[in-house]
Amino acid sequence: MEQLETGSFIAADAFVPAATLRVVSWNINRGLQLDGVIEFLRRTPADLILLQETDVNARRTQYRDVAREIAQALRMDYAFGCEFEELTQGNHSSPAYHGQANLSRLPFLESRILRFRKQSDFWRPRWFVPNTHHFQRRLGGRMALVSVMSWIEKPLVVYNVHLESRGNDGLRSGQLAELLEDVNRCASDAPVIIAGDFNFDLTEEPATSLLAGASRVGAPFENPFDNGNLRATTTRSRLGRARTIDWTLIRGPLACVGAELHDFVLASDHYPVSLTLVPKPVSRSLFRASLFQ
Repeated sequence: MEQLETGSFIAADAFVPAATLRVVSWNINRGLQLDGVIEFLRRTPADLILLQETDVNARRTQYRDVAREIAQALRMDYAFGCEFEELTQGNHSSPAYHGQANLSRLPFLESRILRFRKQSDFWRPRWFVPNTHHFQRRLGGRMALVSVMSWIEKPLVVYNVHLESRGNDGLRSGQLAELLEDVNRCASDAPVIIAGDFNFDLTEEPATSLLAGASRVGAPFENPFDNGNLRATTTRSRLGRARTIDWTLIRGPLACVGAELHDFVLASDHYPVSLTLVPKPVSRSLFRASLFQ
């Protein structure tokens, strides 16, 4: 398949979001419990859904195209970005893929993949590693799926992120720095949403310094969950540890009027997080300045 798969199931009479935007971000653990994922998303209507770990044609998820099925069930536009080819989940004639998916009730104007330059070599095939599903041999690399949609007559830029789970925080910091560098190419008054599985805590070093530095260069970032009260966003692992690694950042003329962790949902090893956003008024001076960027 190509790096990007796109499609649309938006109905002709679909509801168009007005002055509020409901956003859900969720690592759905490949879609292993796809029926439960769709059930939650149906009960929690969202205008924009950002999913990490979605499968396409993988044996473990019954060869389903997870992003497409969710988009079809919810009547949404979608873009799927290929993160990895999963070598143990398909074969040469019918390969399997894994990545991120953006879904929207409004059409995406464009989508692209931001493939990080810094990558772990943990996943690559080696002659001494058995080619079984336990070892998850892969081709590809971590990335952000970037989509642009028109909301309130202004382009809204969306970054769906999945940073490396292997390696240390130094590697994740390098990937985060690449992401923030890309974001800062946007105009300072452009509304931007960054959400996903960061695989480390954005309220601690080294992430806090990176975000502060990026805010000095461009518009400041706001972390609606940086209130010291966000509970763990993952279920307990085999080692009995739960982690707080799923975050949503906003930048530009956006205000958060509601943020929620849905830790009652058991359809993945991560919990969904949701935000309700409204536009901030943009000052005339800021608007004038942005015209000359």
